[in-house]
Amino acid sequence: MTEQTARLTPAQFEALGRDLDAVRQRVVDDLGEEDRAYINEVVRVQRLLEVAGRGLLFAGFFPPAWLAGVTALSVSKILDNMEIGHNVLHGQYDWMRDPALNSKMFDWDLVAPAANWQHSHNYIHHTYTNILGKDRDIGYGVLRMDEAQKWNPYYLGNPAYAVAVMLFFQWAVMLHDLEADKLLSGEKTWSDTAEVRNRMVRKGFQQAVKDYVLFPALTGPMFVTTLAGNATANLVRNVWAFSIIFCGHFPNGVATFTEAETANESRGQWYYRQMLGSANITGGPLFHILSGNLSHQIEHHLFPDIPARRYPQIAPEVRAICAKYGLPYNTGGFASQLASVAAKIVKLALPDWLRPKPATPPAGTVGPGRAVRAA
Repeated sequence: MTEQTARLTPAQFEALGRDLDAVRQRVVDDLGEEDRAYINEVVRVQRLLEVAGRGLLFAGFFPPAWLAGVTALSVSKILDNMEIGHNVLHGQYDWMRDPALNSKMFDWDLVAPAANWQHSHNYIHHTYTNILGKDRDIGYGVLRMDEAQKWNPYYLGNPAYAVAVMLFFQWAVMLHDLEADKLLSGEKTWSDTAEVRNRMVRKGFQQAVKDYVLFPALTGPMFVTTLAGNATANLVRNVWAFSIIFCGHFPNGVATFTEAETANESRGQWYYRQMLGSANITGGPLFHILSGNLSHQIEHHLFPDIPARRYPQIAPEVRAICAKYGLPYNTGGFASQLASVAAKIVKLALPDWLRPKPATPPAGTVGPGRAVRAA
């Protein structure tokens, strides 16, 4: 990791916190009918696409119908996962008091149980974002995604593991909650995971039966083609979700932190960590919707509980605040961010001594006893 030279004084951290709190409060004060209408419309479109996709698979013997059905079902699953499920489970629409869109009642079209995911993602990841040893999303217990993760021969398979995680992403997300690394280290026992495992088995079984038994069986003689269609739609959703999420967390320039560096954080220092520990992806309105607006990962990490449709509106203001305090605003095209992630996965598969060491600029303090490192 290389040292960054950004410097903020305690007074600047306090001012940064006030500036970003003001942005959030303006959005919260403005929530209303437009936000309600938007999410209801997205849900309506998602359901129409699912019905259309499953209907077209009844005519799966006709290749264009099969392809159209898979396309509609894939987009339906992407919307359910990204713009609806992820955001609803963050509590972004709890203010609507609609049971169907309440974070404590909603469930999504994934094998990962909502309750498990909310603990590992909403609590662990968003509280300890990019803190080494605390944020389990750094590598997901499978990959080496930061130089501070000590290299061992297992990591020679880093690229292969990444491809497997991408292809089976919903299952990887589900298994992530098991915390297998802690089981292997003895930090947790198998019995400690009973409640989590029960939810995993129950949800995984339900999803597998739905996608690979029930819906294919409903199409009668088209069982095999429908099963293939459902599997393909899940694959498309998995690859898309993996790509968006990894582009938001692991491209070049995203910073990581140590526990010591983040002890006793102020509100401004927490915001600072979220800004430097995330990256955005440029694109048009449809791209942002299909990404669940996680193409605005910086804004999402700053304000995970406000409706994601608001992120494009506030992004220019957040970027201006970064410029005001001399902080980086990591953004780039989808292809360039994804290529950056792929290069990092390959690079970190190699032992440290095989890779050239980058020049290290002077360490920059960002508060009392704090330094920032960029992966």
